[in-house]
Amino acid sequence: MLDRDVAPAEETLVRWAKVVDQSSCIGCHACTTACKSENEVPLGVTRTFVKYVDVGTFPTARRNYQVTRCNQCADAPCVAACPTKAMHVRPDGIVDFEKDVCIGCKACIAACPYDAIFINPEDHSAEKCNFCAHRLDVGLEPACVVVCPTQAILIGDLNDPESRVSQIVHRDPVAVRRPEKDTQPKLFYKHGTQATLDPLAAQRPGGGTFLWSEQRAGGQHVVGGHPAEANRQGANSSAAAMLAYDIPHKAPWDWRVSLYTVTKAIAAGVYIVPLLLLLAGKIAATSALWIWGAPILGLIFLAITGGLLISDLTHPTRFYMIFTRPQWRSWLVRGAFLIAGYGAVLTLHLLAVWSGKTEMLLPLAVAGAPLALATAIYTAFLFAQAKARDLWQSALLPPHMTVQTVLGGAGATLLLALAVEPQASPSLYWTLFLSVALHLLLLAGEIFLPHGTAHARLAVWEMTKGRFRGYFVAGGLLLAATLAAPWVAPASPVVVAIAAIAAIAGLLAHEHAYVQAGQSVPLA
Repeated sequence: MLDRDVAPAEETLVRWAKVVDQSSCIGCHACTTACKSENEVPLGVTRTFVKYVDVGTFPTARRNYQVTRCNQCADAPCVAACPTKAMHVRPDGIVDFEKDVCIGCKACIAACPYDAIFINPEDHSAEKCNFCAHRLDVGLEPACVVVCPTQAILIGDLNDPESRVSQIVHRDPVAVRRPEKDTQPKLFYKHGTQATLDPLAAQRPGGGTFLWSEQRAGGQHVVGGHPAEANRQGANSSAAAMLAYDIPHKAPWDWRVSLYTVTKAIAAGVYIVPLLLLLAGKIAATSALWIWGAPILGLIFLAITGGLLISDLTHPTRFYMIFTRPQWRSWLVRGAFLIAGYGAVLTLHLLAVWSGKTEMLLPLAVAGAPLALATAIYTAFLFAQAKARDLWQSALLPPHMTVQTVLGGAGATLLLALAVEPQASPSLYWTLFLSVALHLLLLAGEIFLPHGTAHARLAVWEMTKGRFRGYFVAGGLLLAATLAAPWVAPASPVVVAIAAIAAIAGLLAHEHAYVQAGQSVPLA
């Protein structure tokens, strides 16, 4: 039983925390199995697990253990990212979850710097350690604390000076994982070492062979440690530290998110680009590209974007909850309302054309242009909200997505112009040409400008030299083909069409490499 038996209604001053004494942990996995039993966690996923790291060389080698789970952050990124308040903070500071309102967007997983959240394969909702809150509420200790044979795991109230946990935290040297993320975790490690606390400190065994299994290293699976070849790129390696046992984690966002970034860019760009050409006097107000092309192409690609986003949910039938119970700090919520507003403008644009009131189109653009631009770049802030992914924490991302919007819009509109309004093709092609050049310039900045963390450097390595090198190189070659077109056959409609297709395909290849590489760095 806990030394404090406080009724839930009275526990407004309680602040639960855990201490793990890594010098006492023997790696028995009793905490893992007890957690699975108590919380009915299915096979293949875990709320808590123990990582093994071998440090040193014979005869002074030693094995270090780390109990890894949710850190119960005071400033929890998962709570800020959750669009429906499924992730929430209790009055006692425990970050808990409500499965019935989880839509399975996986934004919480992308946001968690500790890789502590997973999608339950049976009920398809997000889940994690919640300190066995149901046991705490009735005065019992969490299952892991009860079964630990060496008392390596302790729980207590940080606000109670008599609590053993509070005394340890305020008296003894303790460490937390990823302190640079400033999440204020309430899981403290006593006698913690860099080799275990830093997910990049230990080298990943060659060939993916671990102590008890062969870990999956391809596709969406992320394995702890760092590849030996990548460590030369600036990882935080400890001397002679080797990962011995770990479990793979699955990257939350797959190819659908990569594709969505491009379809969304096109959906916004096919409105912005014709509008800019109209304002610059390059096309007439009666141009089919502006009157019909912009709204029809915009709605088509917006529908594709929405379909991709909904299909990526593990609870797609709950997507409406983004609108019915929004959590306004989430950029998923803000983006959903921006997309809905932009879609409404495109619909009104079509209605004005069908009713013969084309004079309303430019006044309508006063709302349409900022909504289209916001639709294009809100993903930059969504990615920035994924605090775990250091590659995405870049100030270049909003301007880069703006350029990508012009690129995608110019490419798609150019293909339409070749069929219905060829005289507009030169202006559209040079818009495409300049946007491709700017895209490559910003891409070079994202790659070559200094990166502040080893996580960001490893992500860049994975994108340019590691698992996603093929997509990165293919994207570069396709975009280079677009830049070469003016010197090959600038007057050929076929060459121009190929250049437009190559630009969009190159953007898609780059986005896939970027999105997946950002998720490829181990966090636990």
